[in-house]
Amino acid sequence: MKKLILLGAICGLLNSCETAKDETLTYTDGTVYVGQVKNGVPNGQGTYTWPDGKKYVGQWKDDKYHGQGTYTWPDGRKYVGQFKDGKRDGNGTMTYSRGGVVKYYAGQWKDDKYHGQGTETYMDDSKYVGKWKDGGQDEGVIYTKDGEVDGIVQNGNWISPKRDTEMYKKETYTLPDCSKFENNINEYIKCMSERSRIWAEKAKALNSEIDERLGQ
Repeated sequence: MKKLILLGAICGLLNSCETAKDETLTYTDGTVYVGQVKNGVPNGQGTYTWPDGKKYVGQWKDDKYHGQGTYTWPDGRKYVGQFKDGKRDGNGTMTYSRGGVVKYYAGQWKDDKYHGQGTETYMDDSKYVGKWKDGGQDEGVIYTKDGEVDGIVQNGNWISPKRDTEMYKKETYTLPDCSKFENNINEYIKCMSERSRIWAEKAKALNSEIDERLGQ
């Protein structure tokens, strides 16, 4: 009983023990929030809807997207994943609308940008698998829609694999099969990271050997 009385006194002095309650908040710009509210702002689970059709459904902290959530746009774009302080941050997937170059991204984010390990798939079903830095390709492998290697990226620069040479045609190497992890984004990212690492190391070594033979 003494602990409860003491806790109540502290909460009263600091005004910091208010529990989240379900409410509806309507703003002057027409946006509407429905969900848990604490200290007058979104905190907990809730849905935020804009007049133009955008919508966020997920977790909040101190009036910002924070935790797991889904953000959709009226043109068909959709992000599902983690947020931090109002920005996409952590693991997440982004589906883009038709008419653009990119179809889908699955991987890591930081401050609203691709950052870390991730796979970006394009409308022609080619894809880049590897590391990203501040939204740009950093270290990875580019595949055609048929799964053939089309190039590698090192330090943000695209490098031709020279796969038309006899040396590349005869070279064999084993890459892990990541298709079994497609429903588990964390394991899929780890597997694709290992796959791109193996091929990038092999491609780098073979390119070096080819250059030596060609006297470049």
